Order: sequence, then structure tokens, then C-alpha cells
Amino acid sequence: MQTKIDVPFTGYEKLVIFILAISQFTVILDFMVMSPLGDLLIKSMDMHASSFGIVVSAYAFSAGASGLLTAGFADKYDRKKLLLFFYTGFIIGTIFCGIADTFYTLVAARIITGLFGGVIGSISMAIITDLFALEKRGRVMGFVQMGFGASQVLGIPIGLYIANRMGWEAPFLFIAGLAVIIAIIIAVRLKPVDAHLGMEVQKKAISHLMQTLKKKPYHVGFLTTAILSVGGFMMMPYGTVFAVNNLGISNEQLPFLFMASGVSSLVVMPFVGKVSDRVDKYKLFAGATIWLMVICVIYTNLGTTPFTLVMILNICMMIGIMSRMVPSSALVSAVPDMQDRGAFMSINASLQQIAGGIAATIAGFIVFQENKFSPLEHYDIVGYTVVAISLVSILLMYSVDKLVKAKMRRNMPEPVLNDQTGTSMRGKV
Repeated sequence: MQTKIDVPFTGYEKLVIFILAISQFTVILDFMVMSPLGDLLIKSMDMHASSFGIVVSAYAFSAGASGLLTAGFADKYDRKKLLLFFYTGFIIGTIFCGIADTFYTLVAARIITGLFGGVIGSISMAIITDLFALEKRGRVMGFVQMGFGASQVLGIPIGLYIANRMGWEAPFLFIAGLAVIIAIIIAVRLKPVDAHLGMEVQKKAISHLMQTLKKKPYHVGFLTTAILSVGGFMMMPYGTVFAVNNLGISNEQLPFLFMASGVSSLVVMPFVGKVSDRVDKYKLFAGATIWLMVICVIYTNLGTTPFTLVMILNICMMIGIMSRMVPSSALVSAVPDMQDRGAFMSINASLQQIAGGIAATIAGFIVFQENKFSPLEHYDIVGYTVVAISLVSILLMYSVDKLVKAKMRRNMPEPVLNDQTGTSMRGKV
């Protein structure tokens, strides 16, 4: 197996990575913090558990709709201005979450937050693809996606602590305050990202959206993203219910379980990003997926289990998730042409959200719980379903890998690596 030489980041590239990582952290934290606040919200607003589900799903579906609505004009503007616009909307929505005092106003606030926050990830991906050569992109993805792990480390324990001290509204206001500072940094320090504006793009937004959707090479990227999201989200909604009622984990131990998983992802992500730039990305993805399949089957078939073993298995599962997330993101990001990247990433983000909602719905039809204190039944079937979907994802990602390598051989605007030296034969995109 041939390895590749690490290409160092410039000072400005490090700044861009920091800006994208910290902004992504606030968006993910806003989503993640809803889970530990569920009990407080239900009691303070006197809502039913099913009503809380509506609050959570409101964000996902509005974020999915937002991706499609913005896809048509995502490539018609400077990506910095686009990021700043949607990040400002996200801040406003988060503030509204913190001052909502009824179920309906909270749902409306989550819809606003989703409409703006759901697009930020795709804009960040387009910026990464525009500014960083493919041989650097795995490391960039590793750092930017550390927001997922950081949100688990900070979102659950700190969110609960602040909420218990100051009320459930406080975490949202703290997130909004941090986001305001980040928005100022974006406005002042991030340079325009507008190289794509010199390329031919359909004048009408809807035309550009349809043009992007019709391109056959992009279809495999969209389908791969959807399948990955279904497999990735299927176990998540009922993970806590399974841990408490089947594995025997106490509510007091849950924050430590999530924190251990989050810390492991923070450690693993930069390492995986570096490895992803040194070895074949598809092979890394396939190996990580097989690892994750084995852990899923073991975990979903457990009964009452010592907390230490549950923690170890959760860390192993997180390693598998992170180790396939980084190479898959890097490969899919290389599918679209530069003039279509914004639209492609917006559609991709929309598919991720919608597929996640579908995955939760499918899992809901599979599992069964006699009452809120009884064990969760058929969770093992969810695990087997994830395995089947993961096998499909390996086949689909193989097609993506072939597409990307063929594109590089045709000297498309992606940097091509010299097979002998590992150095770039072309300048950065």
C-alpha cells in the first residue's frame, strides 16, 4: 500500500479550519442539547412525550426542506456571505428557543433554527472543497467534524448542569452568545470564497437545482449519502432507552457514557483524518464499516451488562462511526464540479436530514416497549437492519470511489497526486 506525504496547512488555512469547526460545533450542540433537556421541557411546559418528539423532528424536517430550497442559489453567491447569512438566522432561531414559553412557540423556534442551521454544514463542506486540495481534505474533515464529539462531551453534561441551575432556556442563550462571537470572526477574518462565481451557472435558481439533480454522476453520491444516513441514525433515537432498560445503566451514569463516547471521538477524528490522507479512502471506509457492523450486532444483543463494558463498546462503536464518516465525506465532496458544489452539498445535507427522520421512523416500527419501565424489544433487529444497510453502503461507496478516481484521471479540477512521490502534480483547487 502506497502512502502519501502530508502537505502542511498555511496559517490562513488553519484559521479557516478553526472557523468552520467552531461554527459547526455550535450548530451540532444546538441539536444535541435537546436530548438531555427532554424531561425538563416536558415537565415545565406540561407537554406529552409525543409532543416532545414533534419539537425534535421539527428541526430535522425544516433543515431538510431548507437544503432543497437553498440548493438552487447556493452557487450564485460568495460562500462567505452565504455562511454569514445562514449563521445569523441560526443565531436568531436559537435565541427564540431560549425565550419560547409555550409548546407552539418552541416548535416555531425550532423550525426557524432548522431552516438556517440545516444549511450551514453544506456551506462549510463547499468551502472546504473549494479551498483545500484532496490530499488535505481528510484532515480538514477530521478537525471540522470534531464538533460532533465536542457536542457530546459538552452538550449533555454541561447543558444539563446549566439547565438545572438556570432553567432549560439557558443553554440555548449560551449557545447564541457564543455564536455571535463566531459570526463576528467570520465577518472580519474569513476572506471571500467566490472562485466558483466565474464559472457558468444557470441564471435561475430552480434551473440550477434541476440541472444539479439531473446530472447522472451525482446520483450515486446522493444515494450513498441517504443510505449512510439511514444506517447511521437508526440506532440513535432508542440508544438511551436500550441502555437504561436493557443494559441496566442508571440515569446518573448516562452523562458519563455520552462523555466517554464524545472524548473518544475527539481523540479519534484528527487521527482518522490524517490516516485518510495517507491511505486509500475507500479501503479505510470499508474496513471501518465492517468494524461497526460487528460492534452493532454485539451491542444490540446484550442483556444486563457492567457499565465499564458498555462504555468500552460505545467507544468502539464511536471509533467505527468516526472512521467511516471522515473518508466518506471526503470522497462524496469530490463528486461535484466546482460550479455545482454549493447546490450538491445543499441537496446532500437535505438528504441527510430527511433520511435521518426516515431512519427514526423505521426504527420506531421495529422496536416495542410494553411500558416505559420494561425492556426495549426487537432492538437486535434494528442492529441486523443496520448491518444490511451498511453492506449496501460499502457497494455504493465503491462506485463513488471509482467515479472520483476517474474524474482525477481526466484532469478535472481536482489535484492529482504523483503515484511515485506522493506530491501534487497540480496546484490547489
